[in-house]
Amino acid sequence: MPIHELLPILQVAIGPVILISGIGMLLLTLSNRFGRAVDRSRVLGRELRESGRAQEKRLAHQIEVLYRRAKVIRLAIIMAAVSLMLITALIIVLFVANLANLGGGFVIVVLFVCCMASLIVSIGAFIRDIQLSLQALNRELGR
Repeated sequence: MPIHELLPILQVAIGPVILISGIGMLLLTLSNRFGRAVDRSRVLGRELRESGRAQEKRLAHQIEVLYRRAKVIRLAIIMAAVSLMLITALIIVLFVANLANLGGGFVIVVLFVCCMASLIVSIGAFIRDIQLSLQALNRELGR
């Protein structure tokens, strides 16, 4: 295949690559938040074991909130990773379908819609984590 015919095919397939970069940044953010929640839970767990009865309830509640946050962040990470896999599959399908002059329109649409749906769930879970974090802070400050 001559290069002048291959370039438009590559352009079509490369377009969704921008999503990979954005989802990668989201995964980096989520991984950091997950790590902080887990590390903070470990510290609080140690404090709980060493504390007296007076602190037990407060520490147990904080650990429970951090555990819920970690579960929500895990969901966000999983859905972002699924979205990343779907966009990668979409790039392959776009490239192969265009290169081989196949239709593939339905598969392309399904992959794109599923990718965006996964991304929406991931971002929704991220927003939920932010809300849980703020609720925990409000409770800790006695507001």
